[in-house]
Amino acid sequence: MARRHAFFISDRTGLTSESMGEALLEQFEGIQFKRTTYPFVDTVEKARVMVHIIESTAEQSAARPLVFSSIIDPQIREIVKSSSGLHLSFFDAFLNQLETELGVPARNSVGKHHSIADMQRYEARIDAVNFSLNHDDGISDKDLKNADVILMGVSRSGKTPTCLYLALQYGIRAANYPLTPDDLESTDLPRMVKPYRQKLYGLTIQPERLQEIRQERRPDSTYSKLSTCKNEVADAMAMFRRHNIPFANTTNQSVEELAVNIMQACQLKRRF
Repeated sequence: MARRHAFFISDRTGLTSESMGEALLEQFEGIQFKRTTYPFVDTVEKARVMVHIIESTAEQSAARPLVFSSIIDPQIREIVKSSSGLHLSFFDAFLNQLETELGVPARNSVGKHHSIADMQRYEARIDAVNFSLNHDDGISDKDLKNADVILMGVSRSGKTPTCLYLALQYGIRAANYPLTPDDLESTDLPRMVKPYRQKLYGLTIQPERLQEIRQERRPDSTYSKLSTCKNEVADAMAMFRRHNIPFANTTNQSVEELAVNIMQACQLKRRF
């Protein structure tokens, strides 16, 4: 299998270069990519260090490295582009076209996209994260009425990471409730979440995958037996269908995909 080095370089956190670069790399099968992210490359000195790293990698590789960058400063961007890698700059690709279309020059300074300059947006995100942490795994029903969505599912079905992603990326107040054996034996909804029926969203998972996850957490226990996983998943699905609760299968979905599906199904809007 072919192997290529891929660098994600940014003058901020690197999230933009990573997400856009990954979206492009996913289109190519049969190639193994060694990915490395370098955030906060925001000075000439750091840019020159990056060039040295890219050149050293190129000398040791059969093919030149791929360089995905989101660096706004033109001088720093040009230094990184001087390396022998294939340089793919998102600002080079789009800024000139936008300047022409909008009739306004770009300010060419590090933006606010990942900063806390907009305190209202920042506080909305932190508030949502705190809400999700305070309502993780059914810890408390205090202020549960303020939740935008309440995820339900058996233990280890992906509730917590999905809630935190919704909070961080969209400012959504997402709570989650773990379905216990007692809950699954009942034909009614759990008492804690029953008043908020319209905010419920279910997560399910293939029993075999659930067993793998639980086995890592509690090996060779009743909790991780395949029969236990099959029974719990079947009972949870029966509950979702009985009460007409929308649900998604987390087995082959990334947390990003799950979050988008939940936003659409529950008609939620980004809070910032």
